Amino acid sequence: MENKKMVLAKEMDPKIWSKLPEDVLEYLLSFLPLKTFLKLRSTCKHFKTLLFSPPFISKHSPSSSSNSPNSSPFSSFFLLSHPQFPRQYPLFDTVHNNWRNLSLCISPVLPSSSSLLLSSSNGLLCFTRPSSNSFIITNVLARTSRVVKFPTLPFAFESLTLISLPNNGYKLFVMSTTGSSNNHVFVYDSLVNSWIQFGGFDLILNENHNQEGVFHNGYLYFITPEPYFIVYMDLNNGKWQRSNFELPIELTFARLVSDGDKKLYLISGNGSNGISRSMKLWELDEKFKIWVEVENVPELICRKFLSVCYHNYEHVYCFWHQGLICVCCYSWPEILYYKVNRRTWHWLPKCPSLPDKWSCGFRWFSFVPELYAFV
Repeated sequence: MENKKMVLAKEMDPKIWSKLPEDVLEYLLSFLPLKTFLKLRSTCKHFKTLLFSPPFISKHSPSSSSNSPNSSPFSSFFLLSHPQFPRQYPLFDTVHNNWRNLSLCISPVLPSSSSLLLSSSNGLLCFTRPSSNSFIITNVLARTSRVVKFPTLPFAFESLTLISLPNNGYKLFVMSTTGSSNNHVFVYDSLVNSWIQFGGFDLILNENHNQEGVFHNGYLYFITPEPYFIVYMDLNNGKWQRSNFELPIELTFARLVSDGDKKLYLISGNGSNGISRSMKLWELDEKFKIWVEVENVPELICRKFLSVCYHNYEHVYCFWHQGLICVCCYSWPEILYYKVNRRTWHWLPKCPSLPDKWSCGFRWFSFVPELYAFV
């Protein structure tokens, strides 16, 4: 009888779950391991919506403290795209400082092998699928995606930039290169699901196809080819303006980076006759409209990076990632990055799964998984 009572005591009326207050149910389920929860969400629509509940998000948010017992199982990554990794994207964990054994696989989301990764922002990835004349915006973690058809056909484009907005929407900026005298800008707004066409700025269409636009204070910034100057576009009305912030002298290349909040940085090669002898990091002082030198890249590090580029500065591109300013080269499998809070420079180790013989085509992206980044 005692054993029978124990069995009955362990059994729980399944209807009790429907009687629990919604906030209590969300709180209880937030303690499940992530893998278990992701399996559970397929059992009913209500459980699936809990993926975006405040308790779950607060526990599994990437911003959770790594020292907390409830710290996020998600991390932030450098994501590597290269022709030698078709449809597989190796991940470097920037929190634990190591390469993950598993690559990010996008096969369930993008069955086409011709898809090409172009941009990333706030947990979203933007691919192009030329065979279907479309872009695909996807949240790999939530397994959601949206197909965005090209605004016109035929459609040749450059400088695609994915911009996340604070209202859970995003915009796609692309420059159309169809025709030498009729360059246009197209901006896609996810909230209205449509494209808007604006006039282009010809000088932005330069030899550096790897550098995206830099979003800062509501504007998208670019540096033109030599003679260098900064221009920016208002994404709401399509108006272009030239910045009155004068760039430093003796530049051999220049790339912008924004921290996504209040600071705008400049990575520059400095020298003469088109040859860089040094590299510097600058920060914009908007009050006095000047660039203030922050760091001079150490000589040995600078020498290695410049030898990698071999004066092909069009291969250089930069991006911001979780307090790191990353400087990359299209032809080199490592990242040079600067820790802003520690004011130190470091090299990212080469991906161990990369073959000994590799070719150009390295594209690095910041990838911070976000379950609640809506496509």
